[in-house]
Amino acid sequence: MPERTRMTIRIAHMSDLHYCAENLAEADRCFSRAVTDAILEGVDCAIITGDSSDHALDAHTPSVRALAAEIKRLADHCPVLMLQGTFSHEPPGFLKMLAMVGARHPITVADRISSFGLLTGQTRYGFVPFKGEGDFQVVLHCLPTLNKADIASLVEAKVDEAASQAREIVSQVLHSWGPVNANLRERGIPSMVLSHGTVFNSISEHGVPMAGTDHELGLGSLFAAGAHGVALGHIHKHQSWHQVTPGFQQLVAYAGSIGRFHHGEQGDKFWLLWSLSAEGAHIQTNVTPARTNVDLVFEGPPDLEEIRQRADSLAGAFVRIRYCIDEEFRQNVDRAAIRLILEKAADVQIEGRTLTVQRQRAQGISSQPLSEKLATWANVTGTDCVLELQQRLQLLQDGGDIEGIVDDFVQGLVTPPAELIASM
Repeated sequence: MPERTRMTIRIAHMSDLHYCAENLAEADRCFSRAVTDAILEGVDCAIITGDSSDHALDAHTPSVRALAAEIKRLADHCPVLMLQGTFSHEPPGFLKMLAMVGARHPITVADRISSFGLLTGQTRYGFVPFKGEGDFQVVLHCLPTLNKADIASLVEAKVDEAASQAREIVSQVLHSWGPVNANLRERGIPSMVLSHGTVFNSISEHGVPMAGTDHELGLGSLFAAGAHGVALGHIHKHQSWHQVTPGFQQLVAYAGSIGRFHHGEQGDKFWLLWSLSAEGAHIQTNVTPARTNVDLVFEGPPDLEEIRQRADSLAGAFVRIRYCIDEEFRQNVDRAAIRLILEKAADVQIEGRTLTVQRQRAQGISSQPLSEKLATWANVTGTDCVLELQQRLQLLQDGGDIEGIVDDFVQGLVTPPAELIASM
């Protein structure tokens, strides 16, 4: 058996760039900083694990030009591998266009289940298809977003049944890489799995556990691949899991989105610096200059004085005002005044929820005596103590003193009934 070598490779991991016209300033500021930092760190290669764009984009748009410029800058420093993301964000074929950008090092696209090895040398430096042999710095196994038609062809099932098969297919693929990666470890070559999807019980950027039945990735299957590291995209919150296996440490990590694109997203935004060696994987988180999002929530109409007191601290921030208000008072909210107070904010969103009056009809109530109307109302609304209410209504109808009735009621709350005292 060959002697295990001691090599360490450093990989820049970015994900979920979401370039588009609406996100251009945020995405480009954060991705540009990440590219600059990765170059200064002297990384050996870079991976982008899906959703480089937010939706279908025309090739001539400023968003595509800005994304291509940063990809070129990164590829001028080191080889780049881009993984296919969600089809609604990253239409099939979009990444191949970016791969044609002329740069010093190749830009490789993984849009099918595949494996690549990183070759180094004076004559060639880049990712090449991995077929089991070769002297590589690292081997990357790619599991991009799967097309339902591809899954259907693999399991000979109908396309509408393919979704239920995805998790099983993914698990089988990951397990099949286990022996391959064990062999690579014996040769001193680190390996990674790259994927774009949802890990069961991962946490979304809004703090919600992802526990649906359609999530295709399980931690057990990811660790079963036997890779040193698993670099993931799709969930916008950075999170990681590790497992110590005899001889090396495995690590699974989402980089999270490069920027903060929605209100309510929790935590900082990062790009990850992976360090891989025969002994295991380690990550270093690097914060991006993501924008500041602030939520001001009011149980009732927005408090203009409170907003005014916080206005200076919200300069340059993306502010969301949320409130709930009764239907009859909704015209009292002065949205123009709120926007004027927050004129120094980068953006202001005002989201109001109107509490509508719920009415229920009680048939025949108009023809009933007042005491029976009270009983009908109590029944419809689920109100208890109908008899006591009717007794007090009768006192009022008999000309009783209102203050006296209230005093008797309060005294009854303070002084226990005689029968209760007798039993004590």
